Amino acid sequence: MDYESILNQLVDGELTEYKIEAKDAFAFQQALRAFGKRTYIKGRALRGGAIIYTASNSNE
Repeated sequence: MDYESILNQLVDGELTEYKIEAKDAFAFQQALRAFGKRTYIKGRALRGGAIIYTASNSNE
């Protein structure tokens, strides 16, 4: 999966949110740590281990 593309879409406003299931969370976290604009991404944990990621005031 191309998580870098998804992260760019979040930051650019093309996606309002992205949900990661628990089984994919570790791989997504690795991509997020390597992402240059990771401070603009916020995650909210859900019951069962899923996480919803959103962007916060990205390029402002």
